[in-house]
Amino acid sequence: MGQGVGVASACASATVVNAIATGKGASFGIDLRVMSKVKLTSDKKISGRVLGVKGESPKLIEICVKKVLNHLGLIKSYGALIETGSDIPIAVGLSSSSAAANAAVMATFAALDKKPKPKLVLDLAIDAAFEAKVTITGALDDAAASFYGHGVVTDNLKQKILNHFELDPKLMVLIHVPPSKFYTSKTSSIALKPIKEVIEMVHNMARRGEVMKALTINGLLYASSLGYDPMVAIEAISKGALAAGLSGTGPATIALAKPRDAIIIAREWQAWNGRIIITRPAMKGARVEGLDAG
Repeated sequence: MGQGVGVASACASATVVNAIATGKGASFGIDLRVMSKVKLTSDKKISGRVLGVKGESPKLIEICVKKVLNHLGLIKSYGALIETGSDIPIAVGLSSSSAAANAAVMATFAALDKKPKPKLVLDLAIDAAFEAKVTITGALDDAAASFYGHGVVTDNLKQKILNHFELDPKLMVLIHVPPSKFYTSKTSSIALKPIKEVIEMVHNMARRGEVMKALTINGLLYASSLGYDPMVAIEAISKGALAAGLSGTGPATIALAKPRDAIIIAREWQAWNGRIIITRPAMKGARVEGLDAG
């Protein structure tokens, strides 16, 4: 990359099993991306900016850069200017934080002309998410899906990836995004206690490869526990979706469908307040970009 500038991107992810109730999760990458540009400076100051979103804190991306410089013993040698831009809606359940952390970590390594191992990127990104208080479980499922691009089943408490899975690239991913936001760190574990045992069973389902079933059941359980209307997902299922449910702690609902059914679902969802995003499962995860991409 050279010249002390690095540009990297990572994809959003959608939930199959939310890890907050049990510490075990499953997610898959979707084709919405966050881009991070890191320019090293000699003034030792680390300063970040989240482009296009008013009032969004740059704390997470600043911590990511600090973690990389600390890891390499360069914290006294460099500062950095960080810019992050995204087509992922923030705080709606699509792992915007995990994607931003992955991209910022990768861009910092790129600026230093280093090629880190995947585990190191994930470890530093998750550590930064804990420090920035944007995660409860460490979100290994979201971070790994964002990094690799495909699906993962994880034990977040043990920081282990248990399974990898692929989704049919021809499927469409529909996302209904209500006007509200919800920050994961505000979730009450007490509200989720009644569903813990069932979510454990749903996680086993995902581990066996029953991803569509797990996604739908997980989404309905979390929607009812967190006070969301599950009818957005139920309507998608009734119109042919292979799976539909709340993503993360919401408020976004996702549906997976064949292209012809996706058109019908999108039309039905127009009756609901909010916007509709149509994309596909990701085929590429986190990657270093050319300088002209930033």
